[in-house]
Order: sequence, then structure tokens, then C-alpha cells
Amino acid sequence: MIIYINGNGRDVAENATVTDIVTELGLVDKKIAVELNEEILPFQNFATQVLTANDKLEIVHAIGGGQEDSFLIAGKTYHSRLLVGTGKYKDLEETRLAIEASGAEIVTVAIRRTNIGQNPNEANLLDVISPNKYTILPNTAGCYSSEEAVRTCRLARELLGGHNLVKLEVLADQKTLFPNVAETYIAAEILVREGFEVMVYTNDDPIAAKRLEEMGCVAVMPLAAPIGSGLGIRNPYNILTIVENANVPILVDAGVGTASDAAIAMELGCAGVLMNTAIAEAKNPILMASAMCKGIQAGREAFLAGRMPRKRFASASSPIDGLFF
Repeated sequence: MIIYINGNGRDVAENATVTDIVTELGLVDKKIAVELNEEILPFQNFATQVLTANDKLEIVHAIGGGQEDSFLIAGKTYHSRLLVGTGKYKDLEETRLAIEASGAEIVTVAIRRTNIGQNPNEANLLDVISPNKYTILPNTAGCYSSEEAVRTCRLARELLGGHNLVKLEVLADQKTLFPNVAETYIAAEILVREGFEVMVYTNDDPIAAKRLEEMGCVAVMPLAAPIGSGLGIRNPYNILTIVENANVPILVDAGVGTASDAAIAMELGCAGVLMNTAIAEAKNPILMASAMCKGIQAGREAFLAGRMPRKRFASASSPIDGLFF
């Protein structure tokens, strides 16, 4: 059954208790407060409170000043809303420095393309992006059929020791790198059935996005523009519609070119942004990674603040009462 934790949908077992959820989230022995359907739930009732479908849980804790702003993917809490890739850097040292500057917690890896120790004499990518520090997100980059994508995910799970979180992308052609949505549906259905937690790349199509959510994908990732194009968000109203109708995190994926593009995605209410080329192909990738981190933060704060309404005509900032002429 589906319940909602801090605004995000989560599939839990029938008759699960609040204690079960707290345990799954790794919050045992943490000082937390829980609200169930807008009513405070005393700590002593956690073990006996059985959840039902569509229940809404809010779980909070105290931090040292400021505002805690995190989101959930597949039941795990993340604080950085910038996700980054590992391709196109000049070497592994630049990769490491750029990822650190980005502040990312989730890092994508193209299983068939990255150096994961195939040659014992080569540096190992997983030494640079250690699974102990980052959530490694294997993706199906370069796959043009559902069969290839499913096979890649199975290999990734084996390689990473039972890792179920994957990024699914099934491409239509080499020129546009647009998603083949029909093949994506097939692959997503198989992977979800096999227990994978699927973050899925798709068109900026609200209908396709909703269908992938309903199939059980844990996050939906509509493109901003073609992969590697740097064109920014071409259809902001489509992205907005997807966000408004979603019960899972929506993350813009592909086409971001600079920090203002990332900020726009966040101002639309997206949970995050995934990018690679925009950082790796900048003249100074490490500085661009830092800029992207700040763009994500600024856009998120602007979204939370709520922008002023657009107006056709001017509106004076200073009062006119008391003028001396």
C-alpha cells in the first residue's frame, strides 16, 4: 500500500506500524517528532499505530539553525538536490574535485563505459566516488532497447552487491538521444517487478511521466532539452504540470547548460536536477560544479519563498503618501 512520508509516496507492507517505518528510515534512537494525518503521534504509540493506505506522516527533527530541506528517494533521505555524472572529465582527479565541489550525494555511473577496475593497473573509479560516501546510481546510458537496459541493470546489481537503485534510460536514436518511451515502459515494468528501484529518464510529457510513476518508478526524470545540448528548459509549463501531478520526486535530467537553468528547474518545484555535460565540458568544471550547487540552492529557496505575481504595469516600491510636492 502507498503512504506519504514528508510529502513523498512510499510503498509499505500492509499493517506496517510507525515503528516499522522509523526503523526502515534509519531513525531508531534519533530524536524525532511524528505527525500522522496532521495529528501529533506520541512516541509511546509508534509501535501500536498501524498505518493504512494514503496515511500522511510528517517526521521532523531539530537542527542547528536554518531550515532542514531534504527529500526522499527509495526511502533514503538526501540533502543535496544536485545529482551529477562521471563522464567527459579529463581525468579521475578532475572528476573527484568536481563532484566534491558540487556537493552531490548521488553520482551516476554508466556501467559499460566507466573505468571500474577492468585493468588492474588503472585507477578505479569507485576509489574516487566511494560507495561509502556517495549513493552510486548505475544508469543504462547507451541502451537502445528494453532488453539492453534490463540486462545492464542486472549486471549493475551484481557488480554493486545487490544494489537496487538504478537510472533507466532507453534511447531512440543516436542523433537526438531522446527517450524511446515505448521501450522505456517495457523495461520499467520488468525492473520494478524484479525489485529494482527505478529512477526513469523520459520526455517532458505529463502523460508519460504519470504512467511511469503509476508503474512503480521511485522518481521520474523528464528532460529539459536533448542530452548534452545545454539548451536549458525548453518546455517549463510541461515540467510544471508534471511536478503538480506527481506523488514521487521529479528531477530534471538532461539539457541543463548553466546555473540559471538549474535554478529555473528548482523554481518550478522540481525535487532536483541531474547533470553531467554542463559541468564536465565547462572551461573550469570545478568552478562550474560550485556554481551549479549554488544555483540549485537559490532556485529551491526562491520556490519555497514564493515569487511575487507577474503584473502588466509598474507598481511603485516607495509609498506616495507624504510627498512634499
